[in-house]
Amino acid sequence: MKFRWTSVAWSIAYLLLLLSLSTPLLIITTLFLTIPAVVLFTTLSTKQFIVHLLPILLIVGLITPVYVLLALYFLIPALVMGRWYKRRSSALSTIMAGTVTILGEFLLLLVIGTALFNFDLSTYVNDMMQMVMSPLSDLGTGNPMISEFNLTSEDVNTISHMTIQVIPMTLILSSFMMAVITHSIVRPILNSMGYAVPKLKPAREWRLSRSFIWYYLLGVVISLFSGNSDSSFMLMISANLLPLLQIVFKIQTIGFVFFLVHERKWSKIVAILLSLLVVWLPGLWIIGIIDIAFPLRELVKKSKR
Repeated sequence: MKFRWTSVAWSIAYLLLLLSLSTPLLIITTLFLTIPAVVLFTTLSTKQFIVHLLPILLIVGLITPVYVLLALYFLIPALVMGRWYKRRSSALSTIMAGTVTILGEFLLLLVIGTALFNFDLSTYVNDMMQMVMSPLSDLGTGNPMISEFNLTSEDVNTISHMTIQVIPMTLILSSFMMAVITHSIVRPILNSMGYAVPKLKPAREWRLSRSFIWYYLLGVVISLFSGNSDSSFMLMISANLLPLLQIVFKIQTIGFVFFLVHERKWSKIVAILLSLLVVWLPGLWIIGIIDIAFPLRELVKKSKR
């Protein structure tokens, strides 16, 4: 993309998204903050990109230097994904590169916060839980109809502990979702601008490696042993590994659903409805394991003949 109004428009969009971080809209706009930077970095030369970026940093820096830090924080994954787009890497490779970068930034932020500012994640989560639960408890005390909200300090501590246990899985899923959203929006934009980038394989072709089954069995073994263990590390692995793999197997199950619908020449609406059932109903992820472990798709093809 040459220096033209389109790139200026994306620069303005980037500026507005950064400024939105001081408003309640940040819950939504945070998910889209990397998009303008990815588009600009992919379609401009490095020199042109810097020319567009500097005025943005200058403007937000005049408001508060915190905006500059936030801009740089979201800029790093944008540069990584933009770099992968420039190399015409596969869509999955680009998404994974973005996921790893975002996750790395989350972890680096925690390390810096702990080392330099004595940030204690456990205390923070517990304080947040106390702040959220206190109004509900007060409401329950004054109204017998909702007395179940009257939680004790022990209940709040238990919920806080459970929340902390699943933070690794939450960070991984959040990073992955941000990368997927970015790719889902950026790819058609780049294509419309004449910068064709690879798209993900059709859902019907999604096939995971069989090694995921061994990872799951390992998680089951760890879960069995961690039940009587005092090790917080083992408990955290147990609380995160199995649910995370079950989500992966749900994705595999959705892939099988699309394959089945494609082979039977059913409407794609059927595939979407069945996929929603897979997401909503517990236990259907087992189909994903069966699809990986056994030649289920070959049986579907044979049954057509």
